[in-house]
Amino acid sequence: MLGGLLKSVFGSANDRIVKQLRNRTEAIGALEEGLKALDDAALQAKTQEFRTRLEGGETEDALLEEAFAVVREASRRVLGMRHFDVQLVGGMVLHQGKITEMKTGEGKTLMATLPVYLNALSGKGVHVVTVNDYLAKRDAEWMGVLYSFLGLTTGVILPGMGDAERQAAYRCDITYATNNELGFDYLRDNLKFRLEQMAQREFNYAIVDEVDSILIDEARTPLIISGPTDDSSELYMAVDALIPLLTEEDYEKDEKQRAVTLTEDGTERIEQLLREKTELLGEGGLYDVQNVTVVHHVNQALRAHKLFTRDVDYIVKDNKVVIIDEFTGRMMEGRRYSEGLHQALEAKEKVAIQMENQTLASITFQNLFRMYPKLSGMTGTAMTEAGEFAEIYGLEVVDIPTNKPMARIDNDDEVYRTSAERDNAVIEQIQTCHKKGQPVLVGTVSIEKSEQLSAQLKKRGIKHEVLNARHHEREAFIIGDAGVPGAVVIATNMAGRGTDIQLGGNVDLRLARELADVTDEGERETKAAEIRADIAKKHDEVLAAGGLFVLGTERHESRRIDNQLRGRSGRQGDPGESKFFVSLEDDLMRIFGSERMDGVLRKLGLEEGEAIIHPWVNKALEKAQSKVEARNFDIRKQLLKYDDVMNDQRKVVFEQRKDLMREEDVSETIRDMRAETVDDIVDRCIPEKALPEEWAVDSLHEECMRVFGLNLPVHDWAKEEGVGHTEFRDRIGDAVDRKMAEKATRYGPQIMRMAERSLLLQLLDNAWKDHLLQLDHLRQGIGLRAFAQRDPLNEYKSEAFALFEAMLTGLRGQVTQVLAHVELRTDVDQAMEPQRQEQQMQESRPAADEDIASVGSPAMQKLSTEGMTAETAPPGFVFHEATGRWLHPGDQSTWGKVPRNAPCPCQSGKKYKQCHGAV
Repeated sequence: MLGGLLKSVFGSANDRIVKQLRNRTEAIGALEEGLKALDDAALQAKTQEFRTRLEGGETEDALLEEAFAVVREASRRVLGMRHFDVQLVGGMVLHQGKITEMKTGEGKTLMATLPVYLNALSGKGVHVVTVNDYLAKRDAEWMGVLYSFLGLTTGVILPGMGDAERQAAYRCDITYATNNELGFDYLRDNLKFRLEQMAQREFNYAIVDEVDSILIDEARTPLIISGPTDDSSELYMAVDALIPLLTEEDYEKDEKQRAVTLTEDGTERIEQLLREKTELLGEGGLYDVQNVTVVHHVNQALRAHKLFTRDVDYIVKDNKVVIIDEFTGRMMEGRRYSEGLHQALEAKEKVAIQMENQTLASITFQNLFRMYPKLSGMTGTAMTEAGEFAEIYGLEVVDIPTNKPMARIDNDDEVYRTSAERDNAVIEQIQTCHKKGQPVLVGTVSIEKSEQLSAQLKKRGIKHEVLNARHHEREAFIIGDAGVPGAVVIATNMAGRGTDIQLGGNVDLRLARELADVTDEGERETKAAEIRADIAKKHDEVLAAGGLFVLGTERHESRRIDNQLRGRSGRQGDPGESKFFVSLEDDLMRIFGSERMDGVLRKLGLEEGEAIIHPWVNKALEKAQSKVEARNFDIRKQLLKYDDVMNDQRKVVFEQRKDLMREEDVSETIRDMRAETVDDIVDRCIPEKALPEEWAVDSLHEECMRVFGLNLPVHDWAKEEGVGHTEFRDRIGDAVDRKMAEKATRYGPQIMRMAERSLLLQLLDNAWKDHLLQLDHLRQGIGLRAFAQRDPLNEYKSEAFALFEAMLTGLRGQVTQVLAHVELRTDVDQAMEPQRQEQQMQESRPAADEDIASVGSPAMQKLSTEGMTAETAPPGFVFHEATGRWLHPGDQSTWGKVPRNAPCPCQSGKKYKQCHGAV
């Protein structure tokens, strides 16, 4: 109560920020008349003036009032739109690196031009991030006219663009792109082999549109670039056939945690089925170590059948399983669930099973956007997640008042006992609005529910449109007509649609559609005038009917999604109305304690078809939603803590790659690696304070043969008086240095330097790829450490660091070994080599055995095992009959593809699938 009283007297912190910024809008307004008097050339010359002043030491903040005034005047001339004062305030918030919350229809796209222009003057680049390609292209074309007038260049990143086009777009002053394209370009750049091939510049400043959708809703899903692994489609199909044979007693499902596990009876049942119907289960039980692959497939098949629902979580289109974004209802083409879950869904739906992939590079949106020195965002709904924005990204949320007072009426929810009763009430409400000519936007939470409602409306003869992932290509036209009198549109979640519903209809879309075939100029003008008059008339009809009615058929687990749906009505002071219809059978109510409420309602004598309508119910629902939001935040925060461990390592590896690409000569790095490898081998075999009888001289000899290809007289050295750890290290080091110096002399220093740099990059990529796989496996089982009273996160940090150190040690040894053994041929078709190498770089694939020494010169060739004999094979190489090739047992990069039932090339005596091929 006291807090409310103080707030009413002094205003909230948000009010004080807005009031302070409003003072600066007066200064911007004072410049308006002077700028109006300038001709176009003089106004355009302001850009160069600002750039000169920035170079002279002035700050962007000092230029703010003048720059904003220039953009406002240019926009009035070029776009016919003058920024409102509240848009100036919102632009200042963005420039300060904060999040602007502005209601739908208040002009966020135009508002962003103010900070974009100011921050692009430095020439370091500004990224405007959108949620889909349509908006990126639309906004770049729309606002690009304004930027071009002011002398700035604009680029847009779209799927399917080549490297040269992407480079050109990123080198523009302003670049529009989706969050996915930005993330994948970052990962792809860090798989390139030359700096000049990289598309992106250093990050400078980003404005994220629909910031809550990108930085919160999508933060749980990392971006992954992956490469194919062995085909295991038969395994998926075999396991999939067993899951329908399980009963409800065989598994436990937790819908809150989205988890499903086998019970003890279920484990026995699946073991029995695996033995009776397949040959997958090896000796022992399901959870024995040799059956870990089978356990993984069983778990993923169980999740696919029991947790994922067709037309809710995914759809089947063109013989493919396509993920549906739970927040926007859009299809996520090209995105796949990881860890075999997508393949399990493909097996369940009996469509073609794509090959599993292994991660080559990955990053979360959280860590991607935290790399920008300056970050800001805009959306209509951020206040409910203000705590998360502050804690994860250090971003403050500022609520900007509307330009005109809000006239929308938000009705209390109607709560029904059953979904059938709720659906009847929804249909009746739609009919009521339809009869009086009031357009209705109906929000549903899934494709399945939107189509069920559509079927009921068809039975009643009510004309309507359905907007979901199946009809997304017609989205612009459906939204364009959603505001005409009596229109009914059923839509899945409206998050990030980016297009306003205009009362009476969308003028631009109607003109484009109806004048497409009209070529006569006079006829075009006549028809255009008729269309505008018709829309103005319909606009008045809709206003008289009460504006757009937004009808929610269910509460979403996030208040933001409900607010986004509501926000489609009441734009720019228009009248409107909203109401949510809820049943106790809805997922949110069912999972979060509706059984008790159902009992209370029965005791109170609630009749069938009757609803509870009271503000207290709204508060109870919001409390349930806030609990879900808090739980989801905890999940995201926990995921981020784990990803931060990998992110620290990723920064080290990616920075190391850039350093290597910048250096023409990496011989010093190679020499250090060689010295450390010698140290490691001597430390293992001839420990510093060990007695001669404790030395492993045979092992030392074998290691020198395997790693360096040198047959050194270490047995003779061991017999010499006074020879110890230091002498062995120095002699072996000198011998290896002599060998590499001879090789450099033979091929020439330039060719050798190129070979070293190319090999180092390829082997680093291979080592990082394998390290990511190990981290994935470590992550899957780390939660079990909690049973031993250990903190899983601390355990993960500790083991991930140990694995990273082991990766670096292994990389040193592998680089040294490959360079010692590699022989480079120069008698090849020089015209084909650059083309082959360029293709390899574009594909960013990991090096296979015959690629192990590909380098950046046409004169260089690869280590070839073709035609190799016992006489020509390098030291340590053996012939492996199952693969028909010469390989090195200690170097997996020489093995190539090994049949799973073949003897393991490491010569352990085990089958490959039970040794190095085990999952």
